[in-house]
Amino acid sequence: MTKLLSVLALSTLFLLAILSIDKKNAPNEETAEKWHKDPENWKLWMFYFNPKDKRLLPPKRVKGMGWTVNFGNPYSILALAGLLAVIFALEYFL
Repeated sequence: MTKLLSVLALSTLFLLAILSIDKKNAPNEETAEKWHKDPENWKLWMFYFNPKDKRLLPPKRVKGMGWTVNFGNPYSILALAGLLAVIFALEYFL
């Protein structure tokens, strides 16, 4: 049980640190809209890839449907890996 709590605590701290970086690097609304509408930033119409965009979770292509991972930002990939690690840890320890 203590291993589970340790994994959850470390994963939570990791994700909070990653999300705090995300808020500091948010673009202004005009730039974010320009990036969102640019078809070059969407691979296979659903994967967002924009290295200039520092947000971890930009809105999906159809706004109002949630958020997607910015695969152009290495921190996004780390956050996704951290989330998958939390899910794996919960499944493994419970």
